[in-house]
Amino acid sequence: MNRSLIALITISLLALSSTAWSASTKQEIIELKAQVAEKQKDLAEIKKMLKDGARTPVAAAAPQQGFTEQVVSIGDSPFKGSEDAPITLIEYSDYQCPFCARNYRDVMPVLQKDYIDTGKLKFVMREYPLPSLHKNAINASMAALCAGNQGKYWEMHNLMFDNQKQLDLDNLKVLAASTGLDAAKFNECMDNKDTDEQVRNDMASGTKLGMRGTPGFFIGVTDPDNPDEVNLSVFIRGAQSVDSFKASIDDLLKAVE
Repeated sequence: MNRSLIALITISLLALSSTAWSASTKQEIIELKAQVAEKQKDLAEIKKMLKDGARTPVAAAAPQQGFTEQVVSIGDSPFKGSEDAPITLIEYSDYQCPFCARNYRDVMPVLQKDYIDTGKLKFVMREYPLPSLHKNAINASMAALCAGNQGKYWEMHNLMFDNQKQLDLDNLKVLAASTGLDAAKFNECMDNKDTDEQVRNDMASGTKLGMRGTPGFFIGVTDPDNPDEVNLSVFIRGAQSVDSFKASIDDLLKAVE
């Protein structure tokens, strides 16, 4: 634990023991301590994933060792970009995963500008929550799809990554309502777990492709005669630099020119 965290906890304990502090101030300090605890959990998870990653090669511009090319169908998965873009990128993600949030912040804005908005790339999202690590992850994935039923998938997607520490069920409903969708329909969708099967299907498809943790990315050439199908040939494991994605996408673009 670094010195700033120790100092924060020490100050918090001293403050809580003092009767001079108001009840609201004490509550704020309790919340700060909870935030520190969450940061420690994130650090522990990152250390574990880095340790696991040291044992598994990470792909950059080339297909990951052991990944076999295969054709998959996009189906009803939400996507951005032109339906018949020559290259398709499929991401499997968990809304509470810190690496997934890093990719959302650092990589996706560049890919959006350089490839999605220019018609070169179709970006597909699939759900891969890790409930053993993140207790709210399955509900968050269901919430994204429930919002998607009302045409608000990407708005909810962005809000959840922007508010990653506030994804309990009550907050999910608040975030959803802020997108302007029909809150009653969304709440009913969540309460009835209407999208749970779709989440499970996404998880199963990811596991079949070789997913074990998050995030995971599969890139391939879109079938020009049937844009619903893509021949996946590149597997990028974990949060990588934007240059890794650009190199893989550019190589595939050259191959289809």
